[in-house]
Amino acid sequence: MKAVVVYQYGGPEVLKFEEYPDPVAGPGEVLVRVAATSVNPIDYKRRAGLTKDFYPLQFPGLIGVDIAGTVVKIGSGVENFSVGDQVFAMADNTYAELCVVKTAMLVKVPKGLNLIQAAALPLVTVTGNQLLAATGIKAGQTVLVVGAAGSAGRSAVFTAKQRGATVIAGVLKRQMQTDDAKTVGADQVLATDDDTAIANLPPVDAVADTVGGRTAGKLIAKVKPGGVFASVLGAPQNAAKYPSAKVVPVFSQFDRKTLEFMAEAVRDGKLVIPISQKLPLSEAAEAQATAEKGGSGKILLVA
Repeated sequence: MKAVVVYQYGGPEVLKFEEYPDPVAGPGEVLVRVAATSVNPIDYKRRAGLTKDFYPLQFPGLIGVDIAGTVVKIGSGVENFSVGDQVFAMADNTYAELCVVKTAMLVKVPKGLNLIQAAALPLVTVTGNQLLAATGIKAGQTVLVVGAAGSAGRSAVFTAKQRGATVIAGVLKRQMQTDDAKTVGADQVLATDDDTAIANLPPVDAVADTVGGRTAGKLIAKVKPGGVFASVLGAPQNAAKYPSAKVVPVFSQFDRKTLEFMAEAVRDGKLVIPISQKLPLSEAAEAQATAEKGGSGKILLVA
C-alpha cells in the first residue's frame, strides 16, 4: 500500500508518501480500506516530536488518528462487522491506504452521512463532547467555550446546548471569527482577544477551553467560586492564583455512543463541522503545513 511514512522528527517535509507494508488484521481487528483521514493538531505535534515523551513514534512509522473507510478483511473473533461495512473510528496509523482497527474502537457510519465527511468527526467531536461533560454544566448554568469557532469548540457548544446551558462562544476578533460564531449555536459571543470585553464579562459557572496559553490565564479568573475550568491543554500557568476554581484536564477517549450521537447530529444538520480543504493523501505535508498556520475548518486527506 501507499502511506505517509515518517523517518525522523521534523517539519512537514519529513512526511514521505511511499510504499509501506500492508497491515494485517489480528484477532478482534478489521482491515479498513481508507477513504479519508483528517489533519489534527496531535498529528503534526507528534510528527514534530512534541509528544515523544508520552506518544512517541517508532521509525519508520505512520501517524494519524481519524479514519473513515470500508471493511475489506476481518480478523478472527469479529462478529459485529462485515466486509463492505462503511466505518469510522479513532485509530492509529491512519495516513495510509489501509489501516487495521480494533473493533472496540470502530463505529458504523450512520446512514445518510457521507463517508468522506465522516473522517472529519471522530477526534474533534468526541473531544468537544467530553470537554463539555468535564465541566459538569447543568441546565440553566452558563458556560464559556473558548475556541468555539474550531471543530472541538463547536462540538462543545452543541453539547452544552443539548444540556440546556447558556453558552458564550469565545472567539478571536482579529481572525474575523465573530462571524463564524453566529453559526455555532451559542447564545452570546465574546472576543477573547479583547481585554475590555473580558473585563466586562460577568462570572461564569464553567469554562471549556480548547486554546490554552495566555487566553486561558485570563479566563480562569472569570470562573465563579466552586466552578470548573476544563481544558484539553492542561491547567493555565496561573491556576494556583484561583484556588476556588476546579481545574479539570481533559484527555479524549474513544466512546462509541458519543461518536454515534455526534455523527448523527452532523448528519441531521444540528452540528456543523466545516471542511476547509480536501487534499490527496500524497499531499499530507502541504496539508499539515497549512493546518499549522491556523484557520477554521478541517483539512481532509483523501486516499
